[in-house]
Amino acid sequence: MHTTAPAAAKASSNYDLKEDIRAYWSKRSETFDLACGHKIRGDREFAGWVELISSYWQPRPGARALELASGTGEVTRVLLALGLEVDAVDFSEPMLARARVKHAGALVRFHLGDAENTMMPDGHYDLAICRHLVWTLVDPQRALADWLRTLKPGGTLIIVDGDWVTPSVKAKALSKIAGWLDSVTGSAMAWDSAAHQRIIAQVHFRDGLTVSKLSTMLERGGYGEIRSTSLSGIKKLQFETASWAERLRLIASMDKAFIVAARKPG
Repeated sequence: MHTTAPAAAKASSNYDLKEDIRAYWSKRSETFDLACGHKIRGDREFAGWVELISSYWQPRPGARALELASGTGEVTRVLLALGLEVDAVDFSEPMLARARVKHAGALVRFHLGDAENTMMPDGHYDLAICRHLVWTLVDPQRALADWLRTLKPGGTLIIVDGDWVTPSVKAKALSKIAGWLDSVTGSAMAWDSAAHQRIIAQVHFRDGLTVSKLSTMLERGGYGEIRSTSLSGIKKLQFETASWAERLRLIASMDKAFIVAARKPG
C-alpha cells in the first residue's frame, strides 16, 4: 500500500493538471487566431515558415507528418503547402473544430488525443512537428519517446518553442507597456491569467525551457543529429504585421524563441 499510494496520487495530480490545460486552451481557442505568434499573418510570414521548415526537413512526395498540439491548424497550413499528408492531434475539441473548418477538404485528419501518448502507429511518419507545445508538457521525456516510436527510421522531429516563463527585466517592462497600450486601444484579449499561472507552476519546464535542456532530453531519448537556431527571422516577419503592443512583445521574446530538429537513427 505504501508503494502504490504515491504513484496513484501522482497520476491523479497529472490528470487534474491535464484537464486544467485542456480547459484553458479550449477557452483560448476563441481568440487563438487573433494573437500574434499564433496566427500566421500574411504571405511573407507564411513563406518564412515554409522556408524554415524546409531547411530542417526536405519535402518529398507521399511523405507523412504527425502534427502535435495542432491547435486551430496554422502550422497545418504550412505542412499542406509542403505537400505532406497530415495527421494532426490536439487535446482540445474546440481547437480541432476550428481547424476542421479551416481545412475542410484538405489532405489532413484531425484526432482528439494526448500529445504525450498519441496512440498513433509505429514507424509511420517521416516528420513529427509541434509548435508551442513542449514547454507545457507534464512528462516531456515520455512524449519524446512516443514521438520517436511514431517516426520512421531516419525520420525528423521538429520542435518550435521557447522560454516563455523567465522573462528578463527588460522583457517584463516591455510587456507591461504592451499591456498598457492594449488597455488604451481596447485591444486586450480576455484570458484566464490565474489559470495560466497555476498551470505554469506545475508543468515540467516551470523554470523555463531552453535549447540546452531540450537537447539533453533528446539525446537521452535516443535522437541524433540535433540542430537548432533562433526564431529571430520569423519574429522579424511577424513584426511587419504586428500592432505596436504586439511589436513590444515580439522584441521582449526575440531571444527566447527557437527551433530544434533531431532525427531518429536508421
